[in-house]
Amino acid sequence: MLFKTLLRKQSVRAKLYQVLLLISLTLGLAYLFSNTMQNMHQRGIQGGFGFLFDPAGFDISESWIEFNSDESYAKAFLVGLINTIRVSILSIITCTVFGILLGLGRVQENPLIKLICYFYTEFFRNIPLLIQLLIWYVLMVEWLPDSQSPIEISFLNFNFFLSKDGFAFPWFKDLVAGYALESPDLIDTNITGGATLSPEFMALYVGLSIYTSAFIGELVRAGLVSIDKGQIEAGLSLGLTRLQITRLIVMPQALRVIIPPLTNQYLNLIKNSSLAVAIGYPDLVNISNTALNQTGHALECVFIIMAIYLVLSLLTSWLMNTYNKRVMLRG
Repeated sequence: MLFKTLLRKQSVRAKLYQVLLLISLTLGLAYLFSNTMQNMHQRGIQGGFGFLFDPAGFDISESWIEFNSDESYAKAFLVGLINTIRVSILSIITCTVFGILLGLGRVQENPLIKLICYFYTEFFRNIPLLIQLLIWYVLMVEWLPDSQSPIEISFLNFNFFLSKDGFAFPWFKDLVAGYALESPDLIDTNITGGATLSPEFMALYVGLSIYTSAFIGELVRAGLVSIDKGQIEAGLSLGLTRLQITRLIVMPQALRVIIPPLTNQYLNLIKNSSLAVAIGYPDLVNISNTALNQTGHALECVFIIMAIYLVLSLLTSWLMNTYNKRVMLRG
């Protein structure tokens, strides 16, 4: 009797349906996994994640942590993950700044600025990202000068070098007294000191940033034009400048329109970073493909990639949703 009474409540029925759906999905996945493992065993294919502790047997061209071929596949995956996160975070920061500037430019009264921002947006968002990455990579390795005669820029007594070997810039050096900023120098046709970003990293970073900024620019423009012009006129009547109106009146309200679709663009950028395999940047997918070809553990490698990208996407969504709630509360 109590059970029938509870079923009459819509909230109880909704939760019950969700529980039944979750149980069905769990059982279905368990069946698929069990069936796959059984078929692999019948064909003599080894399964399991034990291979992660075996020596990788290959080197990685670019890594923020020390790695050599004698270390495990698990550490190789960690290197790939760090490389993916590094290029994703830098690209998100850059494309956000460029996107905001593009959006602001699209609503300016100056026709030249509007035309330039419009052309940028329509040009870069309508060319497939893979083609853009290949173009940037060719520019990096073919058109830039050799490392013996790089493009040199000096700023505040610090040197910056751009060549086919990448982009060299000042970076912190571990000294006995602490960390100090070390500038790269060109000594005997060799660039020493500082840090260097590889041409593969630069091509991926530039491609992701420019491609995604075009979409973000449209989101910012849509958010800005959603604000009633009467509020802008009211700000002008109070003696506020255009910059003050944008910063204090328009942007706080526009953010509530911009942030939800902006989250999708960040998620797309993180997943699009997997195209790095096309230009040889050692990201998570690139290293996973190498491990798959050497070990034959295709199912396990694909599962690792899926799980990591799922976690990265969920974490990004959680951070953006948390920020969105704070913006809504301010409004």
